[in-house]
Amino acid sequence: MTRGPVGPAAWRLARRATFYVALMLVLGVFVFPFFWMAFNSFKTHEKILEYPPAFVFAPTLSNFRNVFWQTPFIQYTWNSVLVSFGSVGVGMLLGLPAAYGIARYGHRTFALSILVCRMIPGISFLVPWFIVFRALGLIDTYTGLVIAHLVITVPLITWIMIGFFEEVPLELEEAGRIDGCSRLGVFLRIAVPLVRPGLVSAGILALIFAWNSFLFPLILAGVKTKTLPVVVYSFMTFDYLDLGGIYAASTLITLPVVVMVLLVQRQFIRGLTIGGLKG
Repeated sequence: MTRGPVGPAAWRLARRATFYVALMLVLGVFVFPFFWMAFNSFKTHEKILEYPPAFVFAPTLSNFRNVFWQTPFIQYTWNSVLVSFGSVGVGMLLGLPAAYGIARYGHRTFALSILVCRMIPGISFLVPWFIVFRALGLIDTYTGLVIAHLVITVPLITWIMIGFFEEVPLELEEAGRIDGCSRLGVFLRIAVPLVRPGLVSAGILALIFAWNSFLFPLILAGVKTKTLPVVVYSFMTFDYLDLGGIYAASTLITLPVVVMVLLVQRQFIRGLTIGGLKG
């Protein structure tokens, strides 16, 4: 008996099933490590080392207590907030005018130099920064850490915002100039408000990179200004690896960023998808 051709409904069902299977696979690659990290943070060191892994166990909060007892976690959190938000704020002040200038006046050489700075590994800046910061007394200071993190935030913000500024209709800026606005007024009153979704996206991405930065605070910070990623390093010694502490500290460090992204997810997704306004 010969079967008839597959109908459109069957093809739609097959495509939808394929899409959801692929989506689950992709989400599994990115979500599973976070789930495994949070899951193991409630295990004892012995339970973490068990093989095969135990999925049924008596949860414990001892790892989280150790994070707060063995490290000045609250101080490190405050340091991370100051450094990450400070570097993003200064990055916005520098990156937005740079992106606007590149988008409107075509300074492609300048844009390429910013991209090259972003491509250079951050560890390449550590030795010269350490020498200069030590001479200027900026080691173990918030100012030094903010300046160091600008190599992360400024190129990222600039390159994200170039596309948004390019999509702002030039006619609106010309109308503003006719009405008496200066170039700075056009930039602040017309261009910047129109690229607000891009500001959210660029700000969040820059904040995530600055929040998770490890090398800069490890070398350039001291007892007073160490940030949260260094907390994880404190649970590693030459003869012992506290896996429970590492998992618990990593969970606590990641949680604020996840919550923040969830709170602004609509603006964040909108900024990533629309790519600016169409003229």
